[in-house]
Amino acid sequence: MAELTNLEAKLGEVLGLAMAAQGATDKVQKLDDLDEQLRERLQQMHDEAKETEQRATEVASQFEGKKTAILEEAREVKQKATDMMQDYLDRASDALDGFEFLTMAEAGEVGHWEILQTLNERARNPELAELCSWALPIQKGHFETARAGSLKLAAEEDPNETSG
Repeated sequence: MAELTNLEAKLGEVLGLAMAAQGATDKVQKLDDLDEQLRERLQQMHDEAKETEQRATEVASQFEGKKTAILEEAREVKQKATDMMQDYLDRASDALDGFEFLTMAEAGEVGHWEILQTLNERARNPELAELCSWALPIQKGHFETARAGSLKLAAEEDPNETSG
C-alpha cells in the first residue's frame, strides 16, 4: 500500500466522513418523532454527502498511484464513524438523540474540510482547492441544519419529564 502524505490522508478522511454521513442520515431519518421537514432535510444532506463522496473519489483518482490507499483510509474512517454512531444511537434513541449526534458529526466534518483546505494552501492542488471551495459551504450548511434541528426538537421536549 502506498504511503500517504498528510494532504492525501486528510482527503481520505473527508471522503470516509462523507461515506459515513450517508449511513447516519439514513439512520436518523428512521427515528421516532421526526417531522416531515426534518426528514426532507436529512434526505438532502444524504444526497449531498453522496455527491461529496463521488467528487472526492474523482479527486483521489488524480493522485498518481495513491487512489487505492486514499480509499482504504476512507473506509477506515467510515468504519470508525459508523462504530461511533452505533455506540451513540441505540434502540431507545429518538429524533433529538439523532440530531445531537449529527450536530457533533457535522461539526467534525466541517473541521476536517477546513484542515484539508488549509493543508492545500501550501500544496496548491487546483482540483483539491475546487473541491474544498464546493464542499465547505455545504458542510457548514449541514452543521447548521443539524444544530437547528437539535434545537427545534429540544424546544419540543418537556424539560421536567424523566428520561427513559
